Amino acid sequence: MMSGKTFGTKLAAGFGLTLALTLLLATTSVLALRYVLTTKDAVITSARENLTGTQALSAFMEARIADYRGYLLAGTDEYLTAAGEDRTNFLREVAKLRGTLVDPTSRSLLETVSTAEEKHASVLAPVMAQRAKIANLSSIDQLTGNEQVKAARIAVRQAIADLIARQNVVVSARSNESSARATQAIIFIVVLGALLIVASALVAWKLGRDLRREVGAAVGHIQSSSAQLEAAAAQQASGGRDQASAMNEITTTISELLITSRQIADSAQRVSKIAEETAEAARTGDATIDQTRASITAIRTQVDQIVQHMLALGEKSQQIGGVVDLVSELAEQTNILAINATIEASGAGEWGRRFAVVAEEIRKLADRTAGSAKEIRALIEDVRGAVNTTVMATEIGAKAVDAGSRQFDDATSSFRRIAGLVATTSDATREIELSTKQQTTAVEQVNVAASDTARVTRETEASAVQTKQTAAHLTTLSGELLDLVGTGRH
Repeated sequence: MMSGKTFGTKLAAGFGLTLALTLLLATTSVLALRYVLTTKDAVITSARENLTGTQALSAFMEARIADYRGYLLAGTDEYLTAAGEDRTNFLREVAKLRGTLVDPTSRSLLETVSTAEEKHASVLAPVMAQRAKIANLSSIDQLTGNEQVKAARIAVRQAIADLIARQNVVVSARSNESSARATQAIIFIVVLGALLIVASALVAWKLGRDLRREVGAAVGHIQSSSAQLEAAAAQQASGGRDQASAMNEITTTISELLITSRQIADSAQRVSKIAEETAEAARTGDATIDQTRASITAIRTQVDQIVQHMLALGEKSQQIGGVVDLVSELAEQTNILAINATIEASGAGEWGRRFAVVAEEIRKLADRTAGSAKEIRALIEDVRGAVNTTVMATEIGAKAVDAGSRQFDDATSSFRRIAGLVATTSDATREIELSTKQQTTAVEQVNVAASDTARVTRETEASAVQTKQTAAHLTTLSGELLDLVGTGRH
């Protein structure tokens, strides 16, 4: 059925079958163990609940017997209350056992215990009533019905003992039954495991036989292909060595060309940098001359303003001179009028004497005013002389400033011609630098390509050598594989 399938498919099918058998064994084992555990749990539950409950009945009954005996002897309510609580606990445990006991015999014995307890309680009640009426009990013989209570007590104890014995038998039987089921489960798992081992061995034998057949055929093809691959790898390795030697020479030549190109590019870059610095210096000188020209122009403006101010000062001096002449003339006329007033006052007699004094003071004031006017006129003449001198000096300075401005114009033109020549030189240097960098980049790309080619050639040579070694090793492994699978062919 599997003759037309590949070995991988067969192997997967065998693995799947083995896995399915293993899962079957594991599932069966789990179920068997679960069954054994369930049985053991039932036995433990029976022993814990039923057997413990029956033993609790005996304990409650013994406690009740001790409590009502104490009441009969002492007559205190403490014993009476304790006896009532013991009976309540006893009845509650009986009710609990009715719900847990499964064995019919055990249930019958439980009903016997319940009946015997009710009878015991019925014969005990009159005795307890008698004791309640007796204040001082001198002898137990004063109470009637003790024999019936004793017989009922013995019957209850015997019924409880029979129930406990039955529970021991039931627990022992269930334990034996559980052990037997566990033994059966173990035998079933062992038998199933043996069958699965036999099935797995058959699958392994079938797969091994198919593996030897198919591997033998495949190894024959591998050996033939390995021989061809080894011959082709030898030719490829020889060609790779020759190509690698040629590429090494090309790479060396390109590296030398790259070094030369970089040196030219560095020199062009230095020349371009110097030209830029020269152009910057020329531009700085041109700017300095422009600033100086602006300063000279400002000086010329200030000189012109000084000349104008000096001329205005001369005109003001002339105006002041006119005013001084007018003051001098007024002073002379005042002096004449004062003299005339003095003469007239002297002719007026006693009444003109005071007026003569005033006229004399006016004359003196007129003399002082005339003297001050002369001094002012002299100062004005000095001012006029200084103004004329300053105007002449200022005109000479303005002529010198004009000459300096013309010289700065010539220097500015020279700096601008220098800057233009430097800019032309810088552009030419940049073009040389750009061309050299492009040439360097191209050479670097060629160098990288040549290096990559050389590296690929070396890798090809190494790969060819590795392929040759791999082919030889593959031939050896194919023989070892034939020996391993046991075909016996080489």
